[in-house]
Amino acid sequence: MRKAFALPGFVLLVLACAGLTLSAKAAQPLVYVGTKACVDCHPSEYDSYNKNSKKAHSFKSVQIMSNKLEPSEVKECYACHTTGYKQPGGFESLEKTPDMANGGCEVCHGPGSAHVTSGGDTKLIKGKLTVDDCKACHSAERVRSFNYRPMIYGGGH
Repeated sequence: MRKAFALPGFVLLVLACAGLTLSAKAAQPLVYVGTKACVDCHPSEYDSYNKNSKKAHSFKSVQIMSNKLEPSEVKECYACHTTGYKQPGGFESLEKTPDMANGGCEVCHGPGSAHVTSGGDTKLIKGKLTVDDCKACHSAERVRSFNYRPMIYGGGH
């Protein structure tokens, strides 16, 4: 059973913008809050992510390829090159949600609202990642020569 948690104002605003409502009896939805929500508690991981992770700049790939693709094809890219596409609090567009335009912490670790509002309860976020966690985006169909080990063990953050 998950712990209940209080939602800060910015999460409530995100929920309201997404058209979601909460009741006292309803389970709290998991909401993407963005990589900046991680920096206060995980500063060295955040710095390493920004310096070493290709995900920190993944939207550039979409922009580079967009003139060669149909608009519907570009939107397919968003699932892996942005954070939380089509999910509560996630990427909508570069104009509406620029902080979610790259693949942030939550792409791998899951929506962070419960983790952040709980003060960092590790049970409320995916901590230990495996190769299987990467396969949603880094599959043979999408990436011909993706080498998992260096990313998991030495460069993601």
